[in-house]
Amino acid sequence: MNSRTEDAPVSLDREGAWEQAIQALTGIDAALDILMARYDRPTWAESGSAFLTLARAITGQQISVRAADSLWKRFCALGAFEPAAVWELSPERLRQCGYSSRKVDYLRDLARHFSTGLVTETELRASSDARAHALLTRVHGIGRWSAEMFLIFHLRRPDIFPVEDLGLQRALRLHFPELKEASVPDLVSYAERWRPWRSVVTWVLWRSLDPVEVIY
Repeated sequence: MNSRTEDAPVSLDREGAWEQAIQALTGIDAALDILMARYDRPTWAESGSAFLTLARAITGQQISVRAADSLWKRFCALGAFEPAAVWELSPERLRQCGYSSRKVDYLRDLARHFSTGLVTETELRASSDARAHALLTRVHGIGRWSAEMFLIFHLRRPDIFPVEDLGLQRALRLHFPELKEASVPDLVSYAERWRPWRSVVTWVLWRSLDPVEVIY
């Protein structure tokens, strides 16, 4: 039996990767060509550690951007930026910041996973997309969408297609007339043409809906 070791995960941070993606995607769809020519590559603003990135993602779940920013500022004022420090905070301290009881449980479970080594940034960076997704979704409060945002914006993985994202669905149906009535499985099937650069297409489509760069 032939054995094959898994290739090291590719990152869009790699020099020339974004340009390679644009070159590979050019000519597949006229509508996509127009959008890719319109927007520069993302600046990939630094989002901090894996733990803090995920903590902020939990903070922002199901509330407005403004409310999430306010809540995050109160969290940061606690000065607990490491998993062990967050784990040591009492649930009451977190609730006093404005977190719901459910989000308190999510933050504490996230802190537990990172502080005990059940999840580490090193392992996430070395893992395949599927493995990283599986590790992340073991944490209460980290579902498919949050894991996919982490893979795109923190790990800079090039081939993530978060089809459950409503903004992505909207952009696909807006720019591709043939997808106007498409089901979610049909959107996934259509996007196969963009492998292995679906994160790039996703970002470009998000950018087409928003006057400012999308950051999570």
